[in-house]
Amino acid sequence: EESDYEVIEPLPSYGRGRDTDGGRFISLLFGSNLTDVVITGENGTIDGQGEPWWGKFKRGELKYTRPYLIEIMHSNGIQISNLTFLNSPSWHIHPVYSSNIVIQGLTILAPVTVPNTDGINPDSCTNTRIEDCYIVSGDDCIAVKSGWDQYGINYGMPTKQLLIRRLTCISPDSAVIALGSEMSGGIEDVRAEDIVAINSESGIRIKTAVGRGGYVKDVYVRGMTMKTMKYVFWMTGSYGSHPDEHYDPKALPVIQNINYQDMVAENVTMPAQLAGITGDQFTGICISNVTITLSKKPKKVLWNCTDVSGYTSSVTPEPCQLLPEKQPGTVVPCNFPESPIPIEEVKLQRCYTRRRHM
Repeated sequence: EESDYEVIEPLPSYGRGRDTDGGRFISLLFGSNLTDVVITGENGTIDGQGEPWWGKFKRGELKYTRPYLIEIMHSNGIQISNLTFLNSPSWHIHPVYSSNIVIQGLTILAPVTVPNTDGINPDSCTNTRIEDCYIVSGDDCIAVKSGWDQYGINYGMPTKQLLIRRLTCISPDSAVIALGSEMSGGIEDVRAEDIVAINSESGIRIKTAVGRGGYVKDVYVRGMTMKTMKYVFWMTGSYGSHPDEHYDPKALPVIQNINYQDMVAENVTMPAQLAGITGDQFTGICISNVTITLSKKPKKVLWNCTDVSGYTSSVTPEPCQLLPEKQPGTVVPCNFPESPIPIEEVKLQRCYTRRRHM
């Protein structure tokens, strides 16, 4: 029931709730200003029972933004592991303004027809590791964020040093990994590898718009297998929605140094939809060693590219002219950092209970 959920202030980097103006319902599991948080179990289940919330949201009956299943704010040393999460009213896992985070061994399940049921959304976080997760969602399986338009710009806290590996995702109407669209505080040093996508709208999607400001840079993705996809690569500079009319139309996002390599995709409708912003190109795009097999009814235009620049190497079908082949006949790899980020060295914690014998 709504009456069971306290209404709290909107996040300062968003300026308002995501569903409505004003406040938001507190998450089912919520914490702030914590150190060494461990939420774990041997595949126990937390069910958000989101169906009543989905209906009220669809009918426009909610005065405040729907609750998430877990939100941890302003905290350091977070572990969420070995659990199943079902049917959140909205996002499932939302660490925000936090650092040193391990999210491992989660199963997250929501109906693929319900929007905004994102799996894991690291938001203005530093040093995060997400691995060994299986997500079925009506929205992005993982959405990387850092604030919305002028509120995110003013708050100025990026998401950086993010590692995603061994993820399996099913998301027919959204992305396997989305960067944005709320990225106004910046997103940088994102590394993803060993990803499996099944029946999803897009593999990696960068979403932004005029007024966002901020940046998405130094993104490295390798070792991705995709089956039944609408798009493999999708970037858009016209994602649209703003928190209010006070955003700065001169605040243009910077999208640069985006690297994709060692990928295989089959049954694909369109390999790439890459649309930057006129006068604000998305630059430094590298796509290497990628093989895409088309569906029985593919789009007539396979690569639709505007206001982007970079290069490709050993990619089929043949990419657009804005991403020319570099050194034909030779596979030129994209960048992928060799040095680990600090969170890779952190060991998973286990919780123990002691039984008293009477």
